[in-house]
Amino acid sequence: MSQSTTATLEFDDAALANQLFGAHNANLSLIAEKSGVRLDTRGTTVTVDADDARVRETVLNLLAQLYGLLKSGHPVYPRDMAYAYGMLDRDPSADLRRIFRDAVFVVSPRKTITPKTLSQRDYVAALRENDMVFAVGPAGTGKTYLAVAVALSMLLAKKVKRIILTRPAVEAGEKLGFLPGDLVEKVNPYLRPLYDALHDMQDFQKVADMLETGIIEIAPLAFMRGRTLNDAFIILDEAQNTTQEQMKMFLTRLGFGSRAVITGDITQIDLPASGKADALSRSGLVHALRVLEGVKGIRSIRFHEDDVIRHPLVGRIVQAYERHEAANSR
Repeated sequence: MSQSTTATLEFDDAALANQLFGAHNANLSLIAEKSGVRLDTRGTTVTVDADDARVRETVLNLLAQLYGLLKSGHPVYPRDMAYAYGMLDRDPSADLRRIFRDAVFVVSPRKTITPKTLSQRDYVAALRENDMVFAVGPAGTGKTYLAVAVALSMLLAKKVKRIILTRPAVEAGEKLGFLPGDLVEKVNPYLRPLYDALHDMQDFQKVADMLETGIIEIAPLAFMRGRTLNDAFIILDEAQNTTQEQMKMFLTRLGFGSRAVITGDITQIDLPASGKADALSRSGLVHALRVLEGVKGIRSIRFHEDDVIRHPLVGRIVQAYERHEAANSR
């Protein structure tokens, strides 16, 4: 006796159903591409056809929850389709309404930051609840951006007195000595992504004032040596390019009333090999994740390609590289 591979879902509002389906069923096409199911519509009814019952149920759950979001007045964009499917695929009990509608905080009168994915929501909760958080994953997953946003919200709420943003200045084929200016001006290009995040959340003059008064400090990692940082929110960006010695130095700078966030992508290590040690084994981030596993007060968040929130092509590029590396490692 064969088991049916199809299931149907009927919606009670034609206008909202059309929004869900998208122009010429464009949204459903995105879901079909992501999940591998076959989708067909007739009026306000959609038929889901899939050989895998779990995938079929995930898509039904997805469509029902997205329709609920539309019904409650929350807009659903094409990019949300892949994100939402990835969330429910990893966690069928995920509540999309809570994830998409839970505004994290307002960091300026014109800027509200909201986590877009399940991992991002977990990350923001970890940043609020732990003294030290490691965030590891591909570019475009919001590791640095959300850390800066949480830092600003805590600064404005007077939970910390200052923000310190730092990253290692790894010379990727260029020598700092040949760049113009003093040391700070030489390393500024490495710190530009941190400035960009700040300027996206606060107006330029306010950021400039906080930098001038030292409320926000942006500095290369070498400037952290010998300091004890109290009442601060400290972000170490691009941590995969720290050495083990640099990472230990940074981690032991944490003072009373402070929090530290360490972000990086272990697939993008630019450290040069040294003797028999390759770049991966030299990375302070890789080493710290192994050494500090299970330490109370430290959380590690892993992001995936489904969490990439830049252009959809970025996610496909990340997947292609992962497939290539997996094939070459066999």
